[in-house]
Amino acid sequence: MKILVVGGASGSIGKTVANHLKEKHEVITAGRNSGDLQVNIEDIDSIREMYGKAGELDAVVSCAGAAKWAPFDEMSEEDFYIGIRSKLMGQVNLVRVGQEFLRAGGSFTLTTGILADDPVFGTTSAAMVNNAIHGFVIAVSQELKNGQRINAVAPGLVENSAARLGGHFPGHIPVPMYKVAAGYVRSVEGRRSGEIIRIY
Repeated sequence: MKILVVGGASGSIGKTVANHLKEKHEVITAGRNSGDLQVNIEDIDSIREMYGKAGELDAVVSCAGAAKWAPFDEMSEEDFYIGIRSKLMGQVNLVRVGQEFLRAGGSFTLTTGILADDPVFGTTSAAMVNNAIHGFVIAVSQELKNGQRINAVAPGLVENSAARLGGHFPGHIPVPMYKVAAGYVRSVEGRRSGEIIRIY
């Protein structure tokens, strides 16, 4: 398969997923400042340009998107729009534009996380965005054409980030990276659609 991994050149999850998929597939990585292709997922024209350079694809995996972490009473409206523009609409637009470049029977895999189900202090925006993506995936899976599929992978606290973020997740047991990568393989190589693949 020819697979585009957005965020596959820099982030800990993206790099792990890209390297894992490279064992069996042709992988193109894309990122804001690194990778085979450059893309700003907050800019739909940048997304179109990336897809134009990538050409026809069998799968698109998104491990990209940011959201603001801060106590709710310190969040401005604009702070919420960081996650809405980046992690939510960035990934939605990867699907909206990507339909044209995805072969029949191809798949989209988006990324959310444990905050959708088990938010911790200061993650109101991230939890909101993750749940919105879950709703999008379940709903749009009924409408994609040509046998195209879509799923979301929702990892828990991954072991590669535990040293940096572990203090925000009291009592959470870090998830090994091989288990996280397996969730993406399940989405890409499987046949199911509209699934939230929780790797907790």
